[in-house]
Amino acid sequence: MPPRKRAAAAAGQGELLSVSSTKEIQDILWKAADKLRGSMDAAQYKEFVLGLVFLKYVSDAFAERRDELAADPELAQIPEHRRASFLEEKDEYTEKNVFWVPPTARWDYISENAASAEGGVGALLDTAMDEVMKANKALTGVLPKIFNRDNVDQNRLKELVDLISDARFTGHGDRPAQDVLGETYEYFLEKFARAEGKRAGEFYTPASVVRLIVEVLEPYEGRVYDPACGSGGMFVQSGKFVARRKGKDHTHDLAIYGQEANERTWRLAKMNLAIHGMDPKGVGDRWADTFADDKLPDLKADFVMANPPFNMSDWARKTDDRRWKYGVPPQSNANYAWLQHIVSKLGDRGSAGVVLSNGSMSSKQSGEGEVRAAMVEADLVSCMIALPGNLFRTTAIPACLWFLTKDKSPQGTKALDDRRSQVLFIDARSMGTMVDKTERRFTDQDLEKISDTYHAWRGTKSAKAKGLTYEDVPGYCYSATIEEIEKHDYVLTPGRYVGAAEVEEDPDAEPVEERIARLTKELFEQLEESARLDAVVREQLGRIDG
Repeated sequence: MPPRKRAAAAAGQGELLSVSSTKEIQDILWKAADKLRGSMDAAQYKEFVLGLVFLKYVSDAFAERRDELAADPELAQIPEHRRASFLEEKDEYTEKNVFWVPPTARWDYISENAASAEGGVGALLDTAMDEVMKANKALTGVLPKIFNRDNVDQNRLKELVDLISDARFTGHGDRPAQDVLGETYEYFLEKFARAEGKRAGEFYTPASVVRLIVEVLEPYEGRVYDPACGSGGMFVQSGKFVARRKGKDHTHDLAIYGQEANERTWRLAKMNLAIHGMDPKGVGDRWADTFADDKLPDLKADFVMANPPFNMSDWARKTDDRRWKYGVPPQSNANYAWLQHIVSKLGDRGSAGVVLSNGSMSSKQSGEGEVRAAMVEADLVSCMIALPGNLFRTTAIPACLWFLTKDKSPQGTKALDDRRSQVLFIDARSMGTMVDKTERRFTDQDLEKISDTYHAWRGTKSAKAKGLTYEDVPGYCYSATIEEIEKHDYVLTPGRYVGAAEVEEDPDAEPVEERIARLTKELFEQLEESARLDAVVREQLGRIDG
């Protein structure tokens, strides 16, 4: 059987010759990879599969750059005996932000030698991972070397390598392999999140929630920071936002900085950034706990985006930490530790979007109410958004979004609306669409409506371009003053402020007084009929007893 047919048959999906869409390729690869789960734990299996996708990516990107060099007219001017060595000059790749891939780590070599390699294909892959890391300092200690182990079925691994070799990651219109493989990496992250359930919160935030944060903050350029960056989703979506609005060449207008406490998740973030053409050095050269070991103590960011662990009680708390400017957060809950850490990282005009549990909006335990009041009085809170349920497959805890900012003034030439001493409240609990019985997602229309509401309130350039102006909408949004918030004891739950939605009156509806009179008359008539029937029943029962 030819390799293409053999690999496709192994996946149980028919021939890849008929596969045309990225989604079909992703589904086939997932089903084939799932056969390899074996005795691996979920976290190791995640690294295993995503490591393969990453190796395919760096090899494809290298091959694309090599083809560009080979097609360069200047190559013809180089003596023939030197052309091959020119194509192997490392600087010709690294200067274009392409990872250098040594010859025995290239996917073609692995594919061609998978069946005959001494020690099996697993040994080839472990060696390839090691060689890529040695050749690229930014990937040191990042790639998994877990393929040549007893719990890995080498025959099925060989089938998966064949399948990945045949899958058409290129040739999808004008889209380069990087885009297709980047989407495949994200697809697998989401699949793993669904499979792992609650534990997936360590590395995955639902894409529609991340997009909402990004669309509200509009990070066109500057420093973007995430103190609990997981697999790097906030950074990837920020890059996509810039690519959509300004063009792909402008994604480098963002400088990313992140920190992650979990070693395996940190590895995923490094790979995710690299596969999306972003600098993996942005998440540091080692994983570390943000509270115990802040790797970026002097950073002042333009944008902070975060989905930190909800209600974390096991955290490195020091009462004399200089970050606790608005009050010492309790050991029992790190929500206000995250918020204050994030505020400490904001530049003079920096803004932040943070996912937290609903309890953060109203809790008064262990001094949290005082910390919240101090942050409101310092005019740091710009917007609060109540989210609908079922957005987070990884947790049943209801969530909300905090948007913080250091400067609500017009900001000079930006000519924003002056929103000092005001907070925008948005109740989005009724929004989103259920994609299955347990998961809800925001639609593009939902994201646009919410972000437009914020931009109209703030008077941003994008709102003015659309001709948007802000108005309170009962049941949906309300701009409250700090004095109003004080009257509510600094509780920030949107439902307290937006009120109930207005109900449009039906001009053809029956007047209330007439409806009450009619229903009252009908009720008495029914009661009379009930009494008559009761008398008839009693009479009939009496005859039976007689």
